[in-house]
Amino acid sequence: MSRLRSIAPFMGALMLTGCAGEEATVYDVPPPPLTRMANIVDQLHGIAVPDPYRWLETQDAPETRAWIDAQNEYTDSVLDTLPGRTGLRELAAAVLERDAIGLPSERAGRYFYSKRRSDQELAVIYVRDGIDGTDRVLIDPHPMSPDHTTSVQLGDLSDDGSLVVYSVREGGVDEVTIRVRNVESGEDLPDVLPPARYSDVHLAPDAGGLYYSRFGDVTPRVLYHAFGTPLADDVMLFGDGYEQHHIPVTVLSDDGRWLVVHIIEGSSGPTEIHVKDLEHDTPFVTAIADGVSESWAEFAGDQLVITTNLDAPNKRVVLADPAAPTANAWHEVVSVRDDVVVQSASGLGGRLAVSYLQDVQPRYAIHDIDGTHVHDIAFDTIGAVGGGSGRWTSHEAFFTFETLHVPRTIYRYDVETGERQVWVEPKAPVDAAHYQVTQHWFASKDGTRVPMFVTHRPDVTLDGSNPVLLTGYGGFNISLTPVFSELATVWLESGGVVAVANLRGGGEFGESWHQAGMLENKQNVFDDFIAAAEYLIGEGYTSSKHLAIRGGSNGGLLVGTVSNQRPDLFGAVVCTYPLLDMVRYHQFLVASFWVPEYGSSDDPDQFKYIYAYSPYHNVINNGEYPATLYLSGDGDTRVAPLHARKMAALMQEKNGSDNPILLRYHTSAGHSGGQPVSQQIDEMVDTVSFLLWQVGDAAGS
Repeated sequence: MSRLRSIAPFMGALMLTGCAGEEATVYDVPPPPLTRMANIVDQLHGIAVPDPYRWLETQDAPETRAWIDAQNEYTDSVLDTLPGRTGLRELAAAVLERDAIGLPSERAGRYFYSKRRSDQELAVIYVRDGIDGTDRVLIDPHPMSPDHTTSVQLGDLSDDGSLVVYSVREGGVDEVTIRVRNVESGEDLPDVLPPARYSDVHLAPDAGGLYYSRFGDVTPRVLYHAFGTPLADDVMLFGDGYEQHHIPVTVLSDDGRWLVVHIIEGSSGPTEIHVKDLEHDTPFVTAIADGVSESWAEFAGDQLVITTNLDAPNKRVVLADPAAPTANAWHEVVSVRDDVVVQSASGLGGRLAVSYLQDVQPRYAIHDIDGTHVHDIAFDTIGAVGGGSGRWTSHEAFFTFETLHVPRTIYRYDVETGERQVWVEPKAPVDAAHYQVTQHWFASKDGTRVPMFVTHRPDVTLDGSNPVLLTGYGGFNISLTPVFSELATVWLESGGVVAVANLRGGGEFGESWHQAGMLENKQNVFDDFIAAAEYLIGEGYTSSKHLAIRGGSNGGLLVGTVSNQRPDLFGAVVCTYPLLDMVRYHQFLVASFWVPEYGSSDDPDQFKYIYAYSPYHNVINNGEYPATLYLSGDGDTRVAPLHARKMAALMQEKNGSDNPILLRYHTSAGHSGGQPVSQQIDEMVDTVSFLLWQVGDAAGS
């Protein structure tokens, strides 16, 4: 085969539709740009592993940049001509251009929160004096960049409400700059932490400096910076003996006496807890570091409240004295239950607020400090309770409730009485009564029962003709709950059905569910997703030609893998910011964090199962693959965008079907968000118009 292979033009015509039900038109898709192939073959554990597009790993090379430009121009030439995009843009704008407000945090009678008005591109940080006071702009990111790709996020607050820590993110990268603003003057302090990965930044109680943890580009470390001193003089408090794949996360007690350092083994591995008495400057005391369990500590007054899966796969809640925090002295206050999975516990209003999952729906329960159950925070509708913003010394707290198609409402809650009132109720972009959310259970390949949320109009006809968008994640102990999704809302309003599958590898049913979808068990995740698709088809919701799938990050790996393993099952794929070359993934950016989850091809035993599913290594020549749109960009400093570049090139070369393979590549967006609303609308229009073109009503014509 020639190293510079010409892609044959697609034969025949493809059917288009802008929105479900719109009259179809005929459109010929041009061939994709040519991509140079290189004869690169690695020998790994006795196996020849070809990598013809390794040159695309070099992101800033002139040849790569020219290739990116050509791919974007090609994608524009295909997507910009689709009918119905004007209507979709109006719909996407109606969903995205709405007021959005974050949970407030109170200090000394002042309330701090982020808010994006419907006419703004980015969230702005506000402050108001008193719960019913007038909003005042504190930090506005709009002037920080001409294209509005610089965003800000609210961080820690001083006890007297005079100082605010905030982060500045440019172009969606993970690395942020840390600044501190004086609330009265509106001016920043001269002290600035440079762009890096910071897990937590805390103001010292005397407002004399910052405690911060840094990781990623350095081995994990926790430091103290005294205001007015050079950064080079910052004191390292913790970090000796750890490796770059460890992640530090810190918690500071309200009185500033105790500092807790969590050390996570990669992104979802075992967690250590270490506690230091800052007042007496004593050495750190290890509460737990067994290399197996996951535990998380917060403060409830002068006690530690710890959520742990030690001797409790679904987790339990214990209390500990920070002066003697070792596990053998823990006192259990909320026991493990088979029917719920505890998510977190924190001290609010002199009580414990315990977050848990019950049948994959997030709920909160309020307990006295001794564990006695007081009351629940729950709603009759299928949806998600979240938030839990508040302080130990105040009965006031804030919680949220949202569903897949209704944005979150923020409730002001009295922890002592259980009374709640709406603090902010957004204007819903759709009429909630038009849709219903139901939960279904299906059997995976090995018989395991797996749940899935399905959202649709109440009068949906189960005749196999509905455009269905199926998504999932299945990894890193992350649970997919029925939270609001702009994409789901636009899809529903376009006449579709939305399905969210709760795959193994997530945290929906505790650590055993997580472990059943990691390392050598990763194929279970793909089997679960395939079974979800088969269930939707078997129940009459849709058919293969009307079934679309979408996933991002680890979810991008998911859809990239299943579209290889069962290309006949799907009509279209959207794969965003994905992992796809699993043989080399761990060599780039912060991917060493994920080796405990996936394994590494450096290990001969782990290589076998990784290579067996790695999407980039399991594309066959002339395969009949579904239409696929990859999305990534330069600003992704978490999952290297080389995955999407290499996979798009390979799929364009190997694809034997008439279905298009497209890449939308952003030059100023990344994994961590921060996109202005206008960019979000553009991406929404690209995504939904592409999917409706492929699986909408006209797909069966």
